[in-house]
Amino acid sequence: MKYTQNGVEEIRIAYVGGGSRGWAWGLMSDLAACEDISGQVALYDIDFQAAKDNEVIGNQYRSAEGAKSDWRYRAVDTLPEALTGADFVVISILPGTFDEMEQDVHLPEKYGIYQSVGDTSGPGGILRAMRAVPMFEEIGEAVKKYCPKAWVINYTNPMTLCMKALYRAFPGIRAFGCCHEVFGTQKFLARMVEETFGRENVDRHEIKVNPIGVNHFTWLTSALWQSADLFPYYRAFCEKYREGYQGREKNVDSNWMNNSFVSTERVKMDLFLRYGYIAAAGDRHLAEFCEGKWYLENPDRVREMQFGLTNVAWRKKDLKERLEKSRRLRTGEEQVVIKGTGEEGVDQIRALLGLCELVTNVNLPNQGQIPNLPLGAVVETNAVFRSGSLTPVLAGAVPVELFPMIARVCGEQEVISEGIAKRDVKKIFAAFANDPLVTCSLCDARRLFREMCENTKEYLSMFDFSGDF
Repeated sequence: MKYTQNGVEEIRIAYVGGGSRGWAWGLMSDLAACEDISGQVALYDIDFQAAKDNEVIGNQYRSAEGAKSDWRYRAVDTLPEALTGADFVVISILPGTFDEMEQDVHLPEKYGIYQSVGDTSGPGGILRAMRAVPMFEEIGEAVKKYCPKAWVINYTNPMTLCMKALYRAFPGIRAFGCCHEVFGTQKFLARMVEETFGRENVDRHEIKVNPIGVNHFTWLTSALWQSADLFPYYRAFCEKYREGYQGREKNVDSNWMNNSFVSTERVKMDLFLRYGYIAAAGDRHLAEFCEGKWYLENPDRVREMQFGLTNVAWRKKDLKERLEKSRRLRTGEEQVVIKGTGEEGVDQIRALLGLCELVTNVNLPNQGQIPNLPLGAVVETNAVFRSGSLTPVLAGAVPVELFPMIARVCGEQEVISEGIAKRDVKKIFAAFANDPLVTCSLCDARRLFREMCENTKEYLSMFDFSGDF
């Protein structure tokens, strides 16, 4: 890297999963829009052609309208080539394919188990972790060998278990996990502030929050706007809209169940009215951490609570459309457009380089920022980004009202992490059977676990399923 009067030049970023047709394009756009950093990005992907396609697309951002910096992109064949000399590493991968995800999500339905996401918790999240964690162990070991001082930014789910794997493989790694679910809750609170105080265009950054918990089951123990404590106003808001909040876009119609991502925030508001703290993730994620009969008992209950079940067929259709968009972009039939994503990866890079200071939520091993959860468990709280340092904020203890739920989730994740690390199928199944979404009998849980493992065995060759569990 080279510091100049205009910022920092010659930064080297390694993008693991550099063939991405979503996150990668967003990062390219955000980098191009930033005027005080520049450099090169090495794109590594097991699908080398996808990385080559993104090399072409990424380099088109250099001359796009509104570009303020010059970033050079190149596809590389190997992970070591990508990592060698990297200042920053971005990880955004899909552990498996949508075929594996389809069985993660839909196979449990024959046992009466419904999942609204299936990538973090529940049967789907556990199977995804069994595929992802060995990959992250390899990445962590490679970072240790080729760029031990690099900052590592992970976007991949299951976030907690992927982060745990990185730190287990390389305890000295400088890694953190990023998730935008808290951002969505800040936006929701901003809409509440607009309605309650008669304001317009309240930005989410005006809502100051203290997040606490584990990824996708994060809660706010405080929320302020200017000098106002938002909790009393939020209670009134939830009472008013407890049957569903459509907001200013009015985007929930009679076909809403066909859209996995539409929600009227009923789960979020119901949890607040139950516990008195603000659940800070989307309804689809929150529902999966609660008892299986609460919000995901069956599709009728999901419909009643007005959120969506993951539709993997839709994801496959969307992938086809993104592949076609990739073709148009790399051939010049469609022009790249610089448009802010709302993600904070670039600002985190800038802060670590000393160009600004940033406080935001990230996933890190617990060093005491949540004193009543296990040390070393990966938790989500605010952290301060400064020049060359990342310091978690003391969030305080999990409130007693929330502790039984969050401690259970944290404990399950610790068991799964250890089970995968030791390739101990019996231990993994113990966590699987104890998951709140696994509401079937123990015998059926064993059948389901075996079926799910069989259907993704291509990725699980390091596990021995021959014994009893």
